[in-house]
Amino acid sequence: MSAPTAAKAPVSYKGWSGIRRAFATPAAFTMLLLGFGSGLPFLLIASATLSTRLRDVGLDLGSIGLISLASFFYLLKFLWAPLVDRYAFPLTAFLGRRRSWLLVAQVGVAAGLFALAFTRPELGVGALVGWVLFASFAGATQDSVVDAYRIEIAPAEAQAALAATYTLGYRVGLILAGAGALYIAEFSGWKDAYLAMTALMLLPILATLFSREPAAPEAGVTRRIDFIGAFWQPFVSFFQTNGLKLGVVLLLFVGLFKFPDQVIGVMAGPFYLDSGYSKADIATVSKLYGVWTGIAGAFLGGVCVAAFGFRWMLGIAAIAVACSNIAFLLMAQHPSEIWAFYAAITADNLSQGFAGTVLVAFMSSLTNRNFTATQYALLVSLANLPGKFIGGVSGYVVEATSYSAFFLMSALTVIPTLLLLAWLWKHIRENEGGGTSS
Repeated sequence: MSAPTAAKAPVSYKGWSGIRRAFATPAAFTMLLLGFGSGLPFLLIASATLSTRLRDVGLDLGSIGLISLASFFYLLKFLWAPLVDRYAFPLTAFLGRRRSWLLVAQVGVAAGLFALAFTRPELGVGALVGWVLFASFAGATQDSVVDAYRIEIAPAEAQAALAATYTLGYRVGLILAGAGALYIAEFSGWKDAYLAMTALMLLPILATLFSREPAAPEAGVTRRIDFIGAFWQPFVSFFQTNGLKLGVVLLLFVGLFKFPDQVIGVMAGPFYLDSGYSKADIATVSKLYGVWTGIAGAFLGGVCVAAFGFRWMLGIAAIAVACSNIAFLLMAQHPSEIWAFYAAITADNLSQGFAGTVLVAFMSSLTNRNFTATQYALLVSLANLPGKFIGGVSGYVVEATSYSAFFLMSALTVIPTLLLLAWLWKHIRENEGGGTSS
């Protein structure tokens, strides 16, 4: 008779050796590539590169702000995320529930970027708005699936590392969609810039095809089999876990956490141009140097969360994001001076990278793995919703006041976030799984 096989010891992610182990997992490399696919389209359809393109062809700030609202699908992805949680996409179901949606969404993003390459916004913005709507729907779906994939592919203790590698890939995507697209636009035109970005979407598509499907969640939740149940169960589960009062405060906190950063995003590209910098300057400082600074901040955030927990890191991140907006006053007071550009971008991207990883890890800890895509999509949508809508009218605010006044007002919006964090302080658990206590 053979000896009984010893149970396999669980992998430990405690201490610095555990942090290194988490960063070395195959899932971390997969998240690097999938994060790249999520980051690549964002600036091109929802943020600074698109607004710079529109300003470059002569559109006014008010119109640019309103056009940015065409990417609103990024804010509403929780509405169709229940379908992503419940069903595989029919035509690609052989890949599994998560990868079937992921492949279709990535192909949709590539198609949208390809079409945007041939739009002429200087002759009319109708076609551009239509394709931004299409690409943002595909991009939002891609983000929902990638977030769910990250949470399901590894244990809670490894989530800070996966959040950091995801953010690294995301930021590399931003480098190419920002600096890369601007360099190409400067020397070859906007059409070639968008075509080059379309080709780069092949990398995350290949990652999806060769990655493994996450294991199905363990039994423990009885799912309604009807169509309506797919939508209401994830939301009911969130409030059952946290209670109504704590659940509402958590949603408010997440919604306001990055508000100071989100509200100025649309105006960043026009501000750089109006401050006297060329597209090449913007590409070098903001989209190349700045994004690498953001990557450093992201990894710092991942290590700090793994080592010290959420409480203090959430507070430090919120204050840092608000203070980074004040750094833009240097550029407003010293236009065309490259040192002021570097100083502002250093503060902004370092704090953004740090805060982004802290928030991603915290939101991951709040999700139920039976409803990962839906609950995380709700949290991410809330994290972007208030700033996105205010950003839509930010051009009118700048025209009525000034860039300096706008940056100062945006920094002050951190006050409600800090008040909510003070109330949540005793509810945030500092164990290795993170999360909250009801």
